[in-house]
Formats: sequence, structure tokens, C-alpha cells
Amino acid sequence: MKVFVIGATGMTGSAFVQEAVANGLEIIANGRSEEKLTQLKSQFPQIQILAKDAFQLTPADFSDSDVVLDAFATTPDKAYRHIDLATKLVSQFRESQKVRLGFILGAGSLLIGDDDHVALTDLEKDESTRSWRAIPQEQFKELKFLRDVDNVDWFGVSPAFSYTPGPKAKEILYDSEHVIFNHSGESKTTAGTMAAALVSEILTPKHHQQRFTVANG
Repeated sequence: MKVFVIGATGMTGSAFVQEAVANGLEIIANGRSEEKLTQLKSQFPQIQILAKDAFQLTPADFSDSDVVLDAFATTPDKAYRHIDLATKLVSQFRESQKVRLGFILGAGSLLIGDDDHVALTDLEKDESTRSWRAIPQEQFKELKFLRDVDNVDWFGVSPAFSYTPGPKAKEILYDSEHVIFNHSGESKTTAGTMAAALVSEILTPKHHQQRFTVANG
């Protein structure tokens, strides 16, 4: 099985490449920086690399791929590019039964509290989030767009509130729509945990046209 990874040199992408290679998946690593991709290939010589802007990718670039994983990341002032890239990928794979699309989504679209409200509403009330809140806002729009797509085999994964570098947890917690808190009251996902969940979903698909969330136990 071959996976095309957009944003392969970022926190999520690079952790995924490590976990995917360890599980025997073939990888095409995509990013804008040839230097960073070359460094990634020096760690994992078996991967292929493609230095190309994600918005310039064509169907030919994905021709041998079974899964396209969108691990694209950007700055808050360009956060709208999350949904722009999602719409581009969906348009290229409409009615395709051969390729799955995977999307890394934010925690802001998860539900929380006794009334199951969207966590993003709490972020929007907190002035300290002003500098970066555009990213969860746009990722929520991305999820709402995907939920209207019924002729592409897509899946999405959201981390917990705290999403940081680190190895996969010994225990991985799953939910469909709610913010996960572990036994210590933490809502945390490391990149290694996210990578393990992504590889598991790719090898054993369970979510079709659905989003789920993972956290460290």
C-alpha cells in the first residue's frame, strides 16, 4: 500500500512517515522544501520524495497512491488554505473508488461539556487565542465541507486539546466527536500517537466519510 503524504516534513507528517515505514507502508513524501525532504529521506532511504507546492499537485502525482494524507500546516493568516486544499483534493478524486483521502483536523470542532457544545466557541471567547484561533476556525469549516462530501472515501482525525511532538502513548484513547480527557484529566495527543492512529486506520479502515479523535491514555 502506498501513501502520498502532503506536508511530510512537518510535525504530523514526519511522525507519520516514521510509523508508516515501520509498518511496511510505501511512502511518497511531499513538501515545498527539497532540503527538508532530502533530510527526511536520509533517515528513511526507502521513501520517495517530491518537492512541490501542495496547490500545484496534479492527478498524475497521485497516480500510484492508495491513500493521500493531507498533513498540510500553515500560519494563522493563511489558515483558509486548509479548506482550499481540501476542496482541491476532493475535486480531484470525486467518484474515485481507488484512493482514500485522510485529513488532519483540529480539536476545535470537537464537542465538550454537559451540553455537547463545540469547543471552538470557548476558544472564541478567550482573548488569549486571538493570534491563532483562525486555524481551528478554518479547520472546522474544512470538516463541515467534508461532511457534505458523499462520493469520496475520506476520513478525518482530530487530536486532543494539546497537540505536541512526542512518541506514541502506550495506551491510545479513541472517540468519535468528543474531546478526550485521560485518567489524569489531561487532553493531550502526541504526534507519535496521531501517527499510530493514522497507520491503523489506513491498514484497517474503520471510518468512511467520518471524523474521529485520538488522545494519549
